Amino acid sequence: MKILLLGGTGAMGAHLVDILSKDKDNFIFVTTRKTYFSNTDNVQFLHKNAMDEDDLCDILKLNDWDCIVDFMVYETEQFNKRIQELLKSCKQYVFLSSSRVYADSNIPITENSKRLLDVTTDKDYLKTDEYALTKARQENLLFENKNKNWTIIRPYITYSENRLQLGVHEKELWLNCALKYNKLIFSNDIAKHITTITYGYDVARGIAAIIGKQSALGEAFHITGNNSISWQKVYEIYSQTLKENGFYCDEYIREKTYKLETKGKYQVLYDRYYDRIFDNSKIEKYLDVSTFVTPEEGLKKCLCAFLRNPIFLTYDVQQTLLFLGNTKTKLPFNTIKGIKQKIKYILIKLHLY
Repeated sequence: MKILLLGGTGAMGAHLVDILSKDKDNFIFVTTRKTYFSNTDNVQFLHKNAMDEDDLCDILKLNDWDCIVDFMVYETEQFNKRIQELLKSCKQYVFLSSSRVYADSNIPITENSKRLLDVTTDKDYLKTDEYALTKARQENLLFENKNKNWTIIRPYITYSENRLQLGVHEKELWLNCALKYNKLIFSNDIAKHITTITYGYDVARGIAAIIGKQSALGEAFHITGNNSISWQKVYEIYSQTLKENGFYCDEYIREKTYKLETKGKYQVLYDRYYDRIFDNSKIEKYLDVSTFVTPEEGLKKCLCAFLRNPIFLTYDVQQTLLFLGNTKTKLPFNTIKGIKQKIKYILIKLHLY
């Protein structure tokens, strides 16, 4: 099979490349704007920007694609402009949506459970292009399309050796503060809720299992583990693992997350405040979900791997100050990464930003 991965170097994509490449009958092409990936016998990295229309056109013309797996994050209008071209360029188009599209549910979520877009009465929220709404709107473009050679995948919270979330915070914020400032911070309002958090390798196994399957066309699947866990337990796993690796932090549990005061509030209100438990019977027709690594084992393993070579992809001094609880907090200047962030910090301190 000739398989194209658009943006396939992240928490799920990198694992998917490894899984698919084990079948020597597969030829995998991966778009990336980074130049340090090396080609192998059946994996080729295309140094192209898949968001660029001209680059995408060149990429799609390279082969008669059996499958395109799309990891890109689009605005809805942008997706609408390219969806027809993507569908006609392959036998199967796999669209990465999100299980954040689902509304709150008191029973395990199935692929037919109600979506936020369809049931919310929050008019202010509906005016936004918040992630859960955007993905649902893009799903609708596929549902309404006359071509049915698509498959929708709805992963939920996915972690890996390079991506570790705590509530609504990426490792670039919560873990960076733990390692740099010895402060491990979380909030009770999220900690009390149940989540389902899945290792990127296992999600990739699920995607690989439906590639090339005629029965998966025109269908949506969520790919999550069977083991749900409280956010409090996730916090405790991180805390204990840090200690076992020699990192001892002051622990701060606030009543509410600061994100409620920012534009990120909808992710809190319409996802992290929900208990997320999934019925995986649909994807289990293609693979055994019970073989997925448990959160207790996987989170510890991935955090240990990251601590051996801690590389943070981004740093924002303003978000760091807000997360720490006060923009008046004094940060050691040598801990602020980058000239722009140092200048930003000075301007904040001078009340000019």
